[in-house]
Amino acid sequence: MPRRPIFELNGRTALVTGASSGLGRHFARTLAVHGASVVLAARRVDRLEVLAGEIRGNGGTAHPVRMDVTDAHGVEAGLDAVQEALGVPDILVNNSGIARPASTLDVTEDDWAEVIGTNLEGAWRVAQGTARRMVDAGRAGAIINVLSILAFGVAGGLGPYAASKAGLLQLTRTMAMELARHRVRVNAIAPGYVLTEMNRDYFASDAGKATTKRIPQRRIGDPSELDGALLLLASDASSYMTGSTIVVDGGHLASSL
Repeated sequence: MPRRPIFELNGRTALVTGASSGLGRHFARTLAVHGASVVLAARRVDRLEVLAGEIRGNGGTAHPVRMDVTDAHGVEAGLDAVQEALGVPDILVNNSGIARPASTLDVTEDDWAEVIGTNLEGAWRVAQGTARRMVDAGRAGAIINVLSILAFGVAGGLGPYAASKAGLLQLTRTMAMELARHRVRVNAIAPGYVLTEMNRDYFASDAGKATTKRIPQRRIGDPSELDGALLLLASDASSYMTGSTIVVDGGHLASSL
């Protein structure tokens, strides 16, 4: 049997939300390295321009698009811009997300609305808009929702965040069931603790070191350790997978949060 580069994404277009920083930025770089033309979506266009320049400098194709996932009209305008520039995306990485840590007694209405509005409603809004365009174009596609191990467990002070990710887990399954007939696969990645610029200081602190000790592998993950799951779900390597969630957490869920 001839060898096939099943994880390669040459000729595909990938839309990554929340691409201005953190995991979204890393995901965009990874997809570009493996051949995808990448659409970088976020509110901070200045940071997207820098990332796009970096990807282009390495021989890739990148197109920044301003998109606020909490704004329905803004999402549609962003998807219009994507389609005009590079066509209907083949891949969506639904990565935008925020957290507003507070205890149950202290969470405000604004905290709740902002987290649910971004992490759950925003993800649904972009996924629905992208899926509609895939179906209208009659082309197969892959939607990858970025969850968290808190879709399966709980941690103090993160109620709205955990609720949003648990909701996105069920949305992933529902969309997978409904879109399978249209050749659109919907899967998810659920990372554990992964080092980013946003949490670097925390994990260098005594509290962060204590958290690390509760992970069976006794370390924090590197963003590159999500690449295998990302490329599997984005590529033809997962052509018979839909409605699945891949947990990448150093064994955290195997113990306790």
